[in-house]
Amino acid sequence: MPRMNFSPVIETLRSLVAVNSVNSFYEGGPGERDLATSVRHFFEHRGIVVWEQEVFPNRPNVLARLPGRDPSRRVILEAHMDTVSVEGMNIPPFEPRIGNGKLFGRGSCDTKAGLAAMMHAVASLHDEGLTPPCEVWLAAVVDEEFSYRGVVKLCEELTVNGAPAAQAALVAEPTGLRAIIAGKGVLRWRIVVRGKAAHSSKPRLGVNAINHAARIVLAIEEDHARLAGKVHPLLGPATANVGIIRGGVQVNFVPDTCAIEIDRRLLPGESGPAVLAHYQGLLDELKAQHPTFDAVMEPPMILDEALETAADSAPAKLASTVLAEMGLDAALGGVPFDSDASKLSRAGIPSLIIGPGSIDQAHAAVEFVEVAEVERALTFYREFITRFE
Repeated sequence: MPRMNFSPVIETLRSLVAVNSVNSFYEGGPGERDLATSVRHFFEHRGIVVWEQEVFPNRPNVLARLPGRDPSRRVILEAHMDTVSVEGMNIPPFEPRIGNGKLFGRGSCDTKAGLAAMMHAVASLHDEGLTPPCEVWLAAVVDEEFSYRGVVKLCEELTVNGAPAAQAALVAEPTGLRAIIAGKGVLRWRIVVRGKAAHSSKPRLGVNAINHAARIVLAIEEDHARLAGKVHPLLGPATANVGIIRGGVQVNFVPDTCAIEIDRRLLPGESGPAVLAHYQGLLDELKAQHPTFDAVMEPPMILDEALETAADSAPAKLASTVLAEMGLDAALGGVPFDSDASKLSRAGIPSLIIGPGSIDQAHAAVEFVEVAEVERALTFYREFITRFE
């Protein structure tokens, strides 16, 4: 059967998906080293300035630079190289297959499709000898799927004497090519409940930590009504979810410890410390009601506050204009998930999230991206960087 020919950006996407870049946080994940090498070679072979920025040992960001007519102004194109685990997938994760207009494989949607489109947007201008108005940096970063250390390291290089060193950033998360100006932040932390062990035949001699943990879970559930009362126009309400509970040693012991882990999605304007203080207040109320109640909130595992970029900012207005000209949805939107964009925004860079694919396919058992949408993403990124002044 003859091999089908695909456009250069789709061929690049296939090669990226074929590389296992599961984040090292996940068991068996090799990290991003091999993919970083592939991205670096893509630019080296074209004579485009490219370098690596070490984040962890053998896990670097890759940065490529395209000169602009005004070297004092800069646009960032950013996508992460790592993926989540392949556990539970129903398709071969690293054997990219194209069928029914879709490319399948781990990372195809989140976010190697956006990365490939950004790579070719930069390469096409270089190959045609076109100089954009502003300098363009493409940043392929590590560790978005766990602790965001890749983008944090990038921001260190993009901040000079406390001032932002870029005027716009596009972050390639799957948004169906909608321009996103608002995204929820995320706060995750653990509460450890301490009880007293005893034999289960005499539970009155102990303090059941699981019972007290259950009181916390119910208090958080009741608190949801308060969250539902405050709605962001693009993001809806804040949310909280108890995702993990662990406690007990064996069934005939009164458990002396139990821990719960909470995921709280933050709205713009909410600060992590203020939210944590609220939950500490819930624990204080339970302590007042139950004298044997003893629970301690540990420091956050993750704290990243929300993204909100002004709708009238120059990047937002240009993105909307380009999308309208392409016949796509030009309305500026919001998403309930967190991304690298919030870190770039806090570094003072007006940031948008926009990329091919649907968040519904990210992390899925059958992950895929529409091939035509990857092609449209390439067009969008190219138009944006050639017109942003």
